[in-house]
Amino acid sequence: MIYLQMFFAFFQIGLFSFGGGYAAVPLIQHQIIDIYGWITLSEFADLITISEMTPGPIVLNCATFVGQQVAGFPGAIVCTIGSITPSLIVVLLLSFLYLKFRNLRLMQGILTGLRPAIVSMIASAGFSILLLALFNSDIYSIKPSNFRIIEATLFCIFLFCIRKYKLNPIIAIFGSGLAGFIIYHLSDLIHQIL
Repeated sequence: MIYLQMFFAFFQIGLFSFGGGYAAVPLIQHQIIDIYGWITLSEFADLITISEMTPGPIVLNCATFVGQQVAGFPGAIVCTIGSITPSLIVVLLLSFLYLKFRNLRLMQGILTGLRPAIVSMIASAGFSILLLALFNSDIYSIKPSNFRIIEATLFCIFLFCIRKYKLNPIIAIFGSGLAGFIIYHLSDLIHQIL
């Protein structure tokens, strides 16, 4: 039964994750945390970080990771297949329709109308990830006492470097991880000494 639930959950994510990547993050969160409770909110933040650092689409990486965590290797296979099946079907259908009707104004209107919804989904995902990083909570349970100054500082530094100096995102990811490791390791050493 768990395999069927996992396949269906990631089939829905794959079917409704228009805009790809970060637009799918709210859908993933809803399925694996809110509906099924397979992982915690903190684990979800780690999941997004790991999925972003590894090659491939974020939905596919999330599916494989969650499947592995919930039901081992067979679970990873089931979730991965569940996440790619709708895309395969929809892309085959849309490519046929697009090639046949691409010059119609209706088709152009539909594609133009979808853009704002996709942008809002990406913004929502980014906001959720930011709250997880800075407060370790969602929008409904923010406490100022949970504010993480180290994460906020790293966020500001790397955002500045990416925007101002066009820092490569891969370098930003690994640099931020290394900086966090060093800072927290030094913090633990200082606490042990004191």
